Amino acid sequence: MSDSGTTADTRRPVIAIAGLAIETSTFTPTRTPAAAFHPDRGDEVVARYDFLAPLADRADFRGALIGHALPGGVVLRESFEELSAEITDRLSAIAADTTIDGLWFDIHGAMVVEGLDDAETTLLDRIRAVVGPDVVVSASMDLHGNVSPGLAHQCDLITCYRLAPHEDALETKERAVRNLVDVLTTRPVGSQRPVKAWIPVPVLLPGEKTSTRIEPAASVYGQVAEVESTEGVLDAAIWVGYAWADQPRNRAVTVVTGWDEAAVRAGAERLARSFWDARDDFAFVAPAGSFDECLAAALAPGAARPYFVSDSGDNPTAGGSGDMTWGLTQLLARDEFRSTDGPVVLYASVPGPAAVAACVAAGVGATVTVTAGAEVDDLHAGPLTMTGRVHAVKTGDRDARTEVVLQVGSVFAILTELRKPYHHEHDFTDLDLDPRSADLVVVKIGYLEPELYDMAADWMLALTPGGVDQDLERLGHHRIERPMYPFDRTFPEPPDLSARIIPGSDRPLGVHA
Repeated sequence: MSDSGTTADTRRPVIAIAGLAIETSTFTPTRTPAAAFHPDRGDEVVARYDFLAPLADRADFRGALIGHALPGGVVLRESFEELSAEITDRLSAIAADTTIDGLWFDIHGAMVVEGLDDAETTLLDRIRAVVGPDVVVSASMDLHGNVSPGLAHQCDLITCYRLAPHEDALETKERAVRNLVDVLTTRPVGSQRPVKAWIPVPVLLPGEKTSTRIEPAASVYGQVAEVESTEGVLDAAIWVGYAWADQPRNRAVTVVTGWDEAAVRAGAERLARSFWDARDDFAFVAPAGSFDECLAAALAPGAARPYFVSDSGDNPTAGGSGDMTWGLTQLLARDEFRSTDGPVVLYASVPGPAAVAACVAAGVGATVTVTAGAEVDDLHAGPLTMTGRVHAVKTGDRDARTEVVLQVGSVFAILTELRKPYHHEHDFTDLDLDPRSADLVVVKIGYLEPELYDMAADWMLALTPGGVDQDLERLGHHRIERPMYPFDRTFPEPPDLSARIIPGSDRPLGVHA
């Protein structure tokens, strides 16, 4: 809860908006270019978020540049330099026109750039060099992001999602902006900036083991709102961290922000202890097993339909390349699916630009032989050659560009020009597929997103290989700080879960150089 006050400055504060967001696996050979961020610029940035309109009577929002990329491989250094330079150039133009009072830093928190260990902090350092130290910065993040000491110091306000799956993404972004507006408009001019308590927790777990749908994460995250409601506290947050990148900053973190140092300290320590104490209780959000075990369960007599299986190792929304053919290769090798009369299986998806072009040229109903996949990530399986009937063609998708469905036996395999996640029912029905009537739906995903979760009559998580392998210990982390659970099960001494206090800047609110 923020304390109220009377400000001597009655003009509306100017809030700039900037940021780059991507979740990046360092265990996939995929690389991410600038175009993958689909940048919005200027007025496009403000128009992107409907919740800004009701706040327009309290603040003047100015968009610089924001870019949100589909999770994937390491960002090319030249692409980062290009985008960060445009951000600072645009902020310079805004600053030349007016005084910038606040900045909403719209990020994910798990971006990895070639040659950089803490890309978001590097970007914010460059932004600070342009806008100056007086600007109040509020960051919104994914709970699978990473909060390094540098990022915690450079941000005045910082928050993250409280649900996994992230059904509160927009709510979190709005909270970050509202907190910023409140600080700029209700705190007396000359007030101290918020105090932050930051605590690293030596735990690094995949999101599929820390879903708030189940315990213990449900109860651990349930305490966040309780801490936030404490007098003198503005915001509270727990970051699980990002498990599929190998950098020193990757780990769980708690941060509590507010005006009362004792309150923020106590809140951060409560959340950190709760997360640490629950470390052995975190388990997969669904029954898990090998791919063969999952298929056996799905095909067992009496199994519920539709039965969903997560091909989790190549999940493009966790940072996987999405390019692997391992799962589809396993499916097509099984006798049950060789005939068109076999169990109906939907598989999403494998990229293959040449295969897609051949299917488009042949047309719906044609029989074609095409090769797709493993153009980038061939570690576990090579390109897959298939002969089947073209079932559907769709163009114009934001991520995939062009999608086709190839029926091979009883398997309906979705092939894409570019990789795409499949999270919604319309992703299938737009391709003349009915997931509700299928026997088996295999999706490259981890925990099921809400629409898929609601559709699934039953579900298993397949522990498949790939750049976002759920078996973290076989990936080969060697740069994370140790000891780290679950890589280390015993610690020479208990971790230090005392709060590191980051005082508010000695440059008070409402004072402009």
